Amino acid sequence: MAPPFSWTSGAVHADVVLGAGALGLAYALAWARGPRGRAAEPAAFFAGLGVLLLALNGPLHDLADYYLFSAHMVQHLLLTLVVPPLLLAGTPAWMLDAALRGWAPAGRLVRAATRPVPALALYSVALIAWHLPGPYQAALETHAWHVIEHLLLLGTAALAWWPVVSPSRVAPRIHYGAQILYLFAFGIPMTVVAAMITGAEEVLYPFYAAAPRLFALPPLADQRLGGLIMWVPAGLIPLVAFSVVFFRWVAAEADEEAPSVGGPLL
Repeated sequence: MAPPFSWTSGAVHADVVLGAGALGLAYALAWARGPRGRAAEPAAFFAGLGVLLLALNGPLHDLADYYLFSAHMVQHLLLTLVVPPLLLAGTPAWMLDAALRGWAPAGRLVRAATRPVPALALYSVALIAWHLPGPYQAALETHAWHVIEHLLLLGTAALAWWPVVSPSRVAPRIHYGAQILYLFAFGIPMTVVAAMITGAEEVLYPFYAAAPRLFALPPLADQRLGGLIMWVPAGLIPLVAFSVVFFRWVAAEADEEAPSVGGPLL
C-alpha cells in the first residue's frame, strides 16, 4: 500500500484518540467517585495512555505502517512491554475489582486467564503467531486485521503482566518468589521471535521489501535491525521488573520482621 502522506506529517488517527479518550474519561470518572488512592496511580495510567497514543499516531505509526519493519517492532515493544504494565499499575485495586465483580462470568474468565501458565501461553501464542510471515503480511495489507493484531497483542500482554503487576484482590498477583521465576520465562517468547527474525537470510515480509526506502536502509538490514530492537528490550525490561520485584520482596520481608526488633527478650 502506498503511503498517503509523508511519515513526517504527524498524522493523528481519530479512532485511536477516541478509544484512548473514552478509556481515560471512564478512569477519571471512576477515580472521582471512588475512594481514590495513591497519586502515582493516575500518573501511571495516563502515562500508559500517552505511550499508546505515541505508538499508534504520528511519525512512529506512519513509519511502521508504510516504511520500516524496525519501526513496527518499536511499536510492538511499546504495545506489549510498556503500555500494559503502566495501565495495570495505574488501576487501583478497588476499581479493577469492581469491574471484575460487575459481570461474574468475565471475572471468572479473567481469574482463569491470569494464572501464570495460561497467561504466558496466550501471550506467547499471540506474539509468535502474529509475527509469522502470513499473519503479519495480512495485518499490513488489511486495516481490520491490523487492528485485531494490535488489540490481541495488547490484551494478551496485559494477561502476561498480570501475575506480576496486578493490584487486584479478586485476581491477585502471585507471590514475590514466584514472580521472580515467572519473569525469567516472560522474555522467552519475544526472544524466540527476535531470533527467528534476526537470523533469517531473506526478507520475511514482502510488504517491507516493496516499501519506499528510508535512510538508505535495505530491507534485510531493516529486518535484522527490527529483530535486534526486539531482542535487547526482551531481556532488559524483564530484568528491570525482576529488580523491582526483588527489592519489593526484601522490603516486605523487612516490614514483617520489624515488630520483633526491640521487643521483649523474655
